[in-house]
Amino acid sequence: MTNVAVIGLGIMGLPMAKNLVKAGHQVTGYNRSQEKVDKLVAEGGKGAASVAEAVKDADVVITMVPDSPDVEAVVTGDDGVFANAREGALWIDFSTIRPDVAVQLAESARKAGLKPLDAPVSGGEAGAIDGVLSIMVGGEAADFDSASEVFDAVGKTIVHVGPAGSGQTVKAANQLIVAANIQALSEAVVFLEAYGVDTAAALKVLGGGLAGSKVLDQKGQKMLDRSFEPGFRLKLHHKDLNIVTSAAREAGVTIPLGAVVAQLVGSMVNQGDGDLDHSGLFKLVEQLSGRDND
Repeated sequence: MTNVAVIGLGIMGLPMAKNLVKAGHQVTGYNRSQEKVDKLVAEGGKGAASVAEAVKDADVVITMVPDSPDVEAVVTGDDGVFANAREGALWIDFSTIRPDVAVQLAESARKAGLKPLDAPVSGGEAGAIDGVLSIMVGGEAADFDSASEVFDAVGKTIVHVGPAGSGQTVKAANQLIVAANIQALSEAVVFLEAYGVDTAAALKVLGGGLAGSKVLDQKGQKMLDRSFEPGFRLKLHHKDLNIVTSAAREAGVTIPLGAVVAQLVGSMVNQGDGDLDHSGLFKLVEQLSGRDND
């Protein structure tokens, strides 16, 4: 049994914390809204009134917050993770942030006596609930090995991809692929509907061939139903695509498709649709095709 502190009990963090409780770990959670903490307590976890309180006795500290500034806010400062976690504790950041920030924070964590791993996840809310997330991990190999029980409680495909920052780099590539897939699937559905095809049947057969993907399996029906309750919000994918395009420029890599999709996602956010599921990109394809009132 491991004492685990979870900072950030949102759409992803709360189900991950619950799965850690189910796996037999002692889990203490902190979140800015008390409601989420209460939900963890109802599942057998404990609540804390501050980051400092949550991490003081933890063997493993987990952060799962939206963006780079949010991670920096909870780990730095007198009340943060670095100043209050015990020496030798593992710090696993499951957030999706900029790779360069992940490297900088890993260096600061090591100076504070912690063992840092950047471990962004893929699989959305459903994957978090079912405990089958894909986890791409950057950091020291020995630290990765020592975190296996925690990773096994929340994920299925867990791979050490390199030194600090590598997990975030792989996650950026993941978000590029997912966004392009969602855009292509949106265009395909609008195209099929324009010809009066049985779209449910069409997606079934497409899913069995080379066009099949987890994006088609998980997002196709949402598009057919025009049901875009968030599993992963467009505004977060917008943030992730900004990470991708910025990192690509720094590396001198050209990603024309990624740049276009980033602009399309950004336009959805600017129109006020940032809280929709990222499959809501379908709405923009309908709009551009003049079919949004059909």
